Amino acid sequence: MPPRRMGPPAKPKNIKKTFGRIFKYLVGTNKAVLFLVFALVIFSSSAQVIGSSMLKPIVDNYIEPLISGPDAEKLRGFITTLIMMGCIYVFGALSTYTYQRIMLSLSTKALLNIRKDLFSKMETLPLKYFDTHSHGEIMSRYTNDTDTIRELLSNSIVSTISSLITVVSVFVMMLTYSWHLTILVVMMLCIMLFLTKKIGGNSAKYFIKQQKDLGAVNGYIEEMIEGQKVVKVFCHEDKAKEEFSSLNNALCASATNAHTFANILMPIMGNLSRILYAITAMVGSILTINNILTLGAVVSFLQFTNQFSMPVSQMSQQLNSILTALAGAERIFDIIDEESEVDNGYVTLVKAKKDEDGNWNETSDKNGTWVWKHPHSADGSVSYIPVEGRVEFDNVVFGYEENKTVLGGITLWAKAGQKIAFVGSTGAGKTTITNLINRFYDVPDGKIRYDGININKIKKADLRRSLSMVLQDTHLFTGSVIDNIRYGRLDATDEECINAAKLANAHSFIKHLPQGYDTLLVSDGANLSQGQRQLIAIARAAVADPPVLILDEATSSIDTRTEALIEKGMDSLMEGRTTFVIAHRLSTVRNSDAIMVLEKGEIIERGNHEELIAKRGKYYQLYTGMFELS
Repeated sequence: MPPRRMGPPAKPKNIKKTFGRIFKYLVGTNKAVLFLVFALVIFSSSAQVIGSSMLKPIVDNYIEPLISGPDAEKLRGFITTLIMMGCIYVFGALSTYTYQRIMLSLSTKALLNIRKDLFSKMETLPLKYFDTHSHGEIMSRYTNDTDTIRELLSNSIVSTISSLITVVSVFVMMLTYSWHLTILVVMMLCIMLFLTKKIGGNSAKYFIKQQKDLGAVNGYIEEMIEGQKVVKVFCHEDKAKEEFSSLNNALCASATNAHTFANILMPIMGNLSRILYAITAMVGSILTINNILTLGAVVSFLQFTNQFSMPVSQMSQQLNSILTALAGAERIFDIIDEESEVDNGYVTLVKAKKDEDGNWNETSDKNGTWVWKHPHSADGSVSYIPVEGRVEFDNVVFGYEENKTVLGGITLWAKAGQKIAFVGSTGAGKTTITNLINRFYDVPDGKIRYDGININKIKKADLRRSLSMVLQDTHLFTGSVIDNIRYGRLDATDEECINAAKLANAHSFIKHLPQGYDTLLVSDGANLSQGQRQLIAIARAAVADPPVLILDEATSSIDTRTEALIEKGMDSLMEGRTTFVIAHRLSTVRNSDAIMVLEKGEIIERGNHEELIAKRGKYYQLYTGMFELS
């Protein structure tokens, strides 16, 4: 099998492109509501600026005159202006509350679509992708990375937009009040922006590394949970803890660096804001004393100073979540951008019946015959070829990695209904041959024909529908026993599933389960023995009723007594079907029509049991115990 990677490949990241793709998901939820949010953000930000600007007339037109002496008209104007200012702030607060609630809803829908696209893409990826990537690291995309995007969409984006609008609005108002003080504020802002860029740049680098390290930790944990029995059997606990500590320390280091740079921004920005406020108050007082500014203008400007520096501080605070989300989003889009499994096949599997003239006609009748529908582009005609299960390998060369051949010039054929067995040491290429029949991998050289048709011409889904495979490592899904059997053919009736279980000799133990066929299986069938799980997997293959059956060490997890019990059922299952068997127990392949002995990716012997014994070669040595499979 190809080597598995623990983390994503290191490559340059395009933050602008990533943010654009995230925003498309947000826009795709509801454009009209998104425009409403934008309007509410503008109103909320403007309300703060308008409210602050009203301080100038309150001080200059009402407070100063009222200090000189009571004036009923001024007092009424003062109260009226205060009420207006209060209403503006209240409406601004309501706008903030409303757009935040709306963004929570929109961000949830956007995440729904992101996860949907991620899962849909995952279902189209070739098997090679899962062979070369840690399952835990893939799971991290669905959990940690999507959670970071949630914070970005629900809070960070609107907060940043609100801050930008506030900064621009306040800057315009400051210019109208005093260009002297505005220059002072801009100079301090340049210092703040320089520090934000300097510190934020380092933070971005470590946040990307943090997400990669997090994926590696999750992948290792997933592997350790699955292999806990092996860990304990070989007393590997200390080594496992040592390796986990190494990965965990790397995550701790990258997370510490990322959050250190991100978190020091807020205190720095806050202190600079206070310094700016103090300097502005001092300079403003001097300008007031020299009659360049009114007292009300200075009071309003000081409020503008707070409103100007606060959004800058908020943006620096949001930098943490923004960088984390972008790093996570890039990892998600890495999967979405992966090349899907290529399928250029055009031959399909259909049901058909012969008419009186002996011509095949497609039918929806469940009792029809499975045939290959082969359209011919040259003349537009269509051929119908009955599915028989004839398989032929013609000088097939294959390797999982470039310049590393696993199969070298394999040529074999299986007639309809024949049982073909593969024998050989580990790594000889037995499982690889079955992977190629399923088109889990395509061959670069040579041809594989199925009923005389090059399998590259057959649509992968239709090809795999005509095959059933029982693997050495069974996998059962969360659900009832009968649902797991029905997984082999989703339209199978309960009666057909029960008959399949009887054929696999699983009916007896299933009936003794607490709820029989309705017993719920969880955690990959942890409430069953390994042999029982294997029997259900065999029943799943039986209910599919395929013309070709592949048994990859299918009875390896079944004890000798259970194997003897199901031998008759397995013979019934294989009857009339082309069957490929991979087995280490040579007793299970004695009755095969042909036995292929593989060594280093080549067939070194072929024939039936008697013929190979007569040759007194490698098979004879294996069967008599003179040589053992490794």
